[in-house]
Amino acid sequence: MAYNNNISDLRTDGLKGEETVMLAQVLAIVIFLGMFLLIVLDRFERHVVTLSSGALVLVLVFGLCMHSWQAIVTTLNLGELFTSGFWYGASDGGTSGINWSTILFVAGMMIMVEGLGEAGFFRWLCLSLAKAVRYHVVPLLVCFMAMSAVLSMFIDSITVVLFLATVTAELARTLAFDPVPMILAEIFCANLGGAATMCGDPPNIIIGTALGYTFSDFIGNTGLIAAVCLMLTILYFWLCFRKQFRLQEQARSGDLVCPQPESAITNRKTFAGAVAVFAVAVLLLVTHAKTTLSVACIGVIAAVLTLLHTALTSGAANVGKILKGVDYKTLLFFVGLFISVAGLEQTGVLNRIAQWIGSISGGNLLVIVVIILWLSAVASAFIDNIPFAATMVCRSFVPSPRRRVSICRCWRGRSLWVPILAATVRRSARPPTSWAPRCPPNRGTPSAGVRTANTARPPRFWPFWRPCFACCSVSCKSTAPAQISVPGLCRYSYTSSAMS
Repeated sequence: MAYNNNISDLRTDGLKGEETVMLAQVLAIVIFLGMFLLIVLDRFERHVVTLSSGALVLVLVFGLCMHSWQAIVTTLNLGELFTSGFWYGASDGGTSGINWSTILFVAGMMIMVEGLGEAGFFRWLCLSLAKAVRYHVVPLLVCFMAMSAVLSMFIDSITVVLFLATVTAELARTLAFDPVPMILAEIFCANLGGAATMCGDPPNIIIGTALGYTFSDFIGNTGLIAAVCLMLTILYFWLCFRKQFRLQEQARSGDLVCPQPESAITNRKTFAGAVAVFAVAVLLLVTHAKTTLSVACIGVIAAVLTLLHTALTSGAANVGKILKGVDYKTLLFFVGLFISVAGLEQTGVLNRIAQWIGSISGGNLLVIVVIILWLSAVASAFIDNIPFAATMVCRSFVPSPRRRVSICRCWRGRSLWVPILAATVRRSARPPTSWAPRCPPNRGTPSAGVRTANTARPPRFWPFWRPCFACCSVSCKSTAPAQISVPGLCRYSYTSSAMS
């Protein structure tokens, strides 16, 4: 590996080399922790924070301390874009530095989702469900929760909630109900739906592309548990808020003038083209293990088809509108994040941490599973889980099958899915306003959508936070026994030779 070569070259210089290694490691840790702190404080835009941290890593750690041009080249990882295996064929999951597969896939999905939004797909879908349940609020709650989970299996969960929040707020004005509990329920189900697949959440995309896992791998490992948690969550929110919604529905006065689903479609050809592109993208994602198309290739295909059909049906002006709506800040955030994490990997910090975790566990896999589960859960309740995922999938933690470093034997096994589920479930414990830094431009936030529903008062999320936190805890506790009971999990064990 690159970091082994770089560190070994420095250590051959004797005492001065050891001091240089230590200085590089300290700088990498300080820069990464500083980046994390600034992300948590949310005083600056996240992409500015990660890009600044990445620049410091390249200049201070790799340049001034390590004097390693190879570390910079490995981290930028631009050569990967020009290899055939990047676009087609099985991936060994052994890349280091910037994960261009994640960035291209996310960018392609953003363009496709913008096309769906411009075509009115999300509003049409929500209004069609509302009409199907005859605008009764309690059945609407259940339908929107299920729809939020299903859409989030193929589209980023944040984007799904933003579109659903807008329509929920519109229906709340018409049907005279409080939209806050319904939006909170949609957030929970979007998180669970996103955890079930590789493309539903940025951490899953990072893990899937870094380790070479497929859509089917995620469905087989996290899908079943996410489905169980989804049913429990729907039941939980139905029990909590059914009486409130029924009282609000009974207090409604006057005849309802509800928007019709057809009003969401302004151009039928554009709508049909956007839905067809979405169907093609879903088909390619589900079958990409057999077609061996990489997720980066699928993202590019979805983006190209979206722009092409938009230009043919709506004109070039709408193509520019779609491109303008892409969240470039999030893409830059990923670039800076991958560089910052590479600083820890190239200096050998992550390798030391992996060895330390393996040693304190005493070789007990169940202890490691529980530690990873609750560490992921608690951390993701207060801080962003994307940097956490990017750090944990580095090759120091998850090496290729030919390498055996500390906890890798467990991490390549079933316990990999523990932090995915825990971080996703526990992230719902944060107030939805904490999602604001990740919202696409010009779309606002879920809380902003609630403000439009009732401008006389701010959104009252905190009164609902306590039952939501309880739901998170129950779901997280159900994740541990489900993962630990996976057949064959306890066959993994550690030996002193694996630690060497």
